[in-house]
Amino acid sequence: MIVINLDVMLAKRKVKSKDLASAVGISEQNISLIKTGKIKGLRLATLDAICSYLRCQPGDILEHRQGEASL
Repeated sequence: MIVINLDVMLAKRKVKSKDLASAVGISEQNISLIKTGKIKGLRLATLDAICSYLRCQPGDILEHRQGEASL
């Protein structure tokens, strides 16, 4: 299963979801969906923009855990 740790990175960087959404060019609602993992996919361009803004690597945001995937 893939776990999304965007909320952790936002806290570490002391960045608000609203500021990230504005910088990346997507809605706050979409940032919220990403943070909660309620998405089926994430464009690489969006992930790239998030990582650029937060100065992090994709692995800081996405984590693979062994176990059953929740569908």
